Amino acid sequence: MNLFDGKIIWVTGASSGIGLEMVRQLSQANAKVILSARNSQKLDEVRLTLLRPENHFVLPLDLEDSSNFEVLAKKVIEKYGRIDFLFNNGGLSQRSEASVTPMEVDRRIMEINYFGNIALAKAVLPYMQQQNSGHIVVISSIAGKFGFFLRSAYSASKHALHGFYESLRLEEEKNHIQVTIACPGKINTDISVNALNSEGEKHGEMDHNQATGMSAEECVQQLLSAVKKGKRNVLIGNKEIKAVTLKRLFPNLFWKIIRKQSAT
Repeated sequence: MNLFDGKIIWVTGASSGIGLEMVRQLSQANAKVILSARNSQKLDEVRLTLLRPENHFVLPLDLEDSSNFEVLAKKVIEKYGRIDFLFNNGGLSQRSEASVTPMEVDRRIMEINYFGNIALAKAVLPYMQQQNSGHIVVISSIAGKFGFFLRSAYSASKHALHGFYESLRLEEEKNHIQVTIACPGKINTDISVNALNSEGEKHGEMDHNQATGMSAEECVQQLLSAVKKGKRNVLIGNKEIKAVTLKRLFPNLFWKIIRKQSAT
């Protein structure tokens, strides 16, 4: 049975990268997808490329401004009557050392990656509670498992997601609401191009780690497979994800190896 067939699925960060591939694969699975990101024109261009574009809904959203999230969630309910899945994918990375990163950049990354993320989950949660069902899929990062060069604010924001959603998972079991936390490693997307530098501007470069990473298509295939199986957590990537196990079992060796890795 296709878990996503006919389901109402809200995807943030839907205009590029992993989010774009999510909406493609979910539309192929006959889901009805709500596409959210900041650029409404780009979202509509994506919608028109999907199977049965009339089934999908463009809903512009800025994770840096959560003031209208309850209104947006209500719009989804008014259109579809329910929300079965929230794929909380949108976010922003970083490429700057902590010592030269102004607090404004730290706060912006935390606002988008953490506060914006959980604010949308809180806007959706009452409807899932009323339904007595729902599934929130959170896109964290391997940087949510350990810190790394040039990622202090980004890593902090992803670590924070784990604390919030592990708590939420326990609290919402009684309401039959599931939570899956996904930690992609090196994935071939523009995340490094759009990452913020120490001036709060775009890094503007495709890092080697991203250029040689797993395809977004394979990443999303693994993610959707994990969601279908009801997994609580999933690591997605190539050999870099082995670092998570290495840190847990052999921490001294982990730190010897990780300090030799390229930051980009």
